[in-house]
This record gives sequence, structure tokens and C-alpha cells, in this order.
Amino acid sequence: MLITIVSVVLVLGGLIFFHELGHFAVARFFSMGVSTFSLGFGPKLWKCKRGKTEYALSLVPLGGYVALVGENDQSEIPDGFSEEECFSLRPAWQRFLVVLAGPLANLLLAWLLYTGLALFWGTPILLPEVGSVQAASPAEKAGLQPGDLILSINGRSLANWEDMSLAVSESNGQPMDFAISRKDGDHLTTMHVTLAAERSTRKTIFGEEEVAWLVGVRSSGHVEARKESLASACVSGFEQTWKMIALTCQGFVKLVERVVPADQVGGPIMIAQLVGDQAKQGLAGLLALTALISINLGILNLLPIPVLDGGTILFCLCEMLFRRPINKKVQEYAMRVGLTLLVALMLFATFNDVMRIIKA
Repeated sequence: MLITIVSVVLVLGGLIFFHELGHFAVARFFSMGVSTFSLGFGPKLWKCKRGKTEYALSLVPLGGYVALVGENDQSEIPDGFSEEECFSLRPAWQRFLVVLAGPLANLLLAWLLYTGLALFWGTPILLPEVGSVQAASPAEKAGLQPGDLILSINGRSLANWEDMSLAVSESNGQPMDFAISRKDGDHLTTMHVTLAAERSTRKTIFGEEEVAWLVGVRSSGHVEARKESLASACVSGFEQTWKMIALTCQGFVKLVERVVPADQVGGPIMIAQLVGDQAKQGLAGLLALTALISINLGILNLLPIPVLDGGTILFCLCEMLFRRPINKKVQEYAMRVGLTLLVALMLFATFNDVMRIIKA
């Protein structure tokens, strides 16, 4: 329990703090006033003042906040600050960049974490190794067996299972030459088999059925860590971050399309459970989960919902497009609607979490 609590505090607190750090860094770059930068919420346990900004450590360590001068109203300028430092009086493009910096900081953090994982633990590669063979499939008819390592298809070397799957899907049912390595006692034997994929259906990661060219094999699940240099780790980190961003965005779309059931939406309780479980498995798994949560947090904040960063970004874009601010009353009404939607979503997600615990 102690490991879970500490892990949840460090992960969620760190992610939200990094998010706020993005806002803070860009605001200070534009010389905007920041009255307070707090690590945590609630009563302040420690504080100090550097320049005009008060830096604080607060009681509740789940996150942090940045208090921008005149964030909502130019009349809300604390003593010691000038109108030139007021956030609401700055050009729309500057406010846009300050708000955008928070979600981008979360995506940057994910890239740093994935890069660190690739550098120190290596990049996990799912080997093109057969785990099982479907009965009466092209693979069974050609003589493929569990444990066979597929080396190449039509002379095209395979680095991982994804390469194998892509080569099969691009074959369009044409005969393929599989070079495989098979263990025979203490010896490895290389052989070639010829087979043609068949049109069939399979389920996607979101549970949808899709038509694809298949040979009837499943992965063994064996993973190999590929060592990376600093440069290649940075590239691998970017590729993994981009892949997870695309997958997360696709997940949001599938949720709206109701392909993904609404009861799969999770909230703080589910996140705490996942973090606790990964913390017990080891640091590498915990860092990978942290990167994924950071991506989800960044993308969620980019949704064009008032009270989220995406809503403010939308207001700034409209102001830049129409060259005048959105009416204050319209913004206030939109904020109320956005807050209602956000609270409803949080309650729904928490309800799902509780129901999962009850059913477990």
C-alpha cells in the first residue's frame, strides 16, 4: 500500500507539475507576471520569494499551479506588478503559446521518458516468432510450427513481428517464401516454406472486426531488448511517443463512435491501480506507464472544451482569426458548460472505477 501511495503521488504530482512548468516557462519567456508557482495544492508548507514570484511547497502533492498576473481580468493585478505583465492584456498569439505550452510539456516529458527507457533498458522488440498455429490455416498446411522464428519473407529481412505482419498484409494472397529458423534439439536449422495468405477477419485493438490477409499464426510474445546509442534512443523515443499519440487520438475517436464501450473509461482510481501494479513490477514499467499517462493528459487538455487548455486555445485562435476577443459573456457561459461537462465526466469515470472494483 505504501509503494502504491508513494508511486501515485510521484507520478500524478510530477505529471501535473511538469504541465504547469510548461505554462510557467513560456509565460516568463514573454516577461508575463507570475505571482505564485506552487508544487502541490492547499496550505503552503514552505515558501520563498525570488523576484516577484513566490515559490511554494503545498500540503497536497498531487500537482501544482501557476498563478499568472491578470489571468482572467486585467483588474486582478497584485501589488508590485504592472499592466505590461498582465496575461489578459497580451496579444492573442502570446496567450495561445503560453496555454499550449502545458500540453506540449506533457508530450515532451513522454518523449524524454521513452528516450530514457530506450537508452538504459533498450527498445523492446516483439520477435517474429510463432507462438501457435491455427488449424487448417495456410501456415499449418505449409508446416509452420510453434517456436519457428521467421527470418525473412521473399528475401525481405524481418526485424520484428510488425514487419512480418506488414509483409503478409501486402502480399495480396500471392505465394510467399518464408525463411525460418527451427530448433532441432540443440541445433538450429534454417529452412524455406512457401505459403499464400488467405482473406479473413480479425479483431483490432479496439475490438472491431477488419478484413485482412492472414496466414494463421499468433505471436509467441517473446520480446528482445535492442541496445540503443543516445542518438538512436532519441529517435526511438520520438517514434514511440508519436505512436502512442496516434493510438490515444484514435482511442478518443473510437470512444465517440461508441466502438469502445463507455464503461471502459477510467478515472483516478483506475490510474492509481495501474500505477501501483507497475510500481511493483519495476521501474521500467512504471516509467512507460507514466509516459503513456502524460500523453493522455496532454491530449485531453487539448480538447476544445472550456476550462481545459484546449478551450482557451480555441478562444485565442478565434480572436486571432476575427481580430477581436470573444464576448466575455459568451466565454463565461462556455466556461460553465465546460465545467459541468468536466465534472460529469469525472463522476462517470469514478463510477466506472467503483463498478470495476465491485465486479472484481
